Amino acid sequence: MPRTFAYARVSTIEQDPQNQIREIEAAGFCIEPHRIITETVSGPMATVQRKGFSRLLDKMEKGDVLVVSKLDRLGRDAIDVSLTVARMDEAGIRVHCLALGGVDLTSSAGKMTMNVINAVAQFERDLLIERTQAGLSRAKAEGTPLGRPPALSADRQKIVREKIEHGEPISVIARQMNTSRQTIMRVRDKA
Repeated sequence: MPRTFAYARVSTIEQDPQNQIREIEAAGFCIEPHRIITETVSGPMATVQRKGFSRLLDKMEKGDVLVVSKLDRLGRDAIDVSLTVARMDEAGIRVHCLALGGVDLTSSAGKMTMNVINAVAQFERDLLIERTQAGLSRAKAEGTPLGRPPALSADRQKIVREKIEHGEPISVIARQMNTSRQTIMRVRDKA
């Protein structure tokens, strides 16, 4: 008989994972307390790096079911979630997500749902890249300087070049200009 597990993750200690557990119970899942894993870990951390999730995987076996309240509890982004679900599918573990109508993400319908979600996520990434490139092109056409501003103004760079010509050591110039040796060497190499 398959065992049912729950995974509830929150990002900060001010949040309470019990809300997710209550959602799972309200959906009709009866999960024994020792099969409920909760953890407080930032969303950007990959699933494989989460101690609680790793502990959960160690407990689970082929045929078991994992229930999560929302898809984002499983990973930091669509790719991480897809990899996590695929890994669980390979292990014979079904994954149910309440926010997606309780669909088993390892089933045919669940895989289709994941593919749609991944396609939308990729589309959003591509749009972001296109908008960024368009903005950079426009700024460049308008003559807006791109990139990080120089550490030293043109006047200060001229002073640095003069000091180098007079034979002052790089480290002394860097201290006088209140900057790094690398900055002074870039000015020297640019001259």
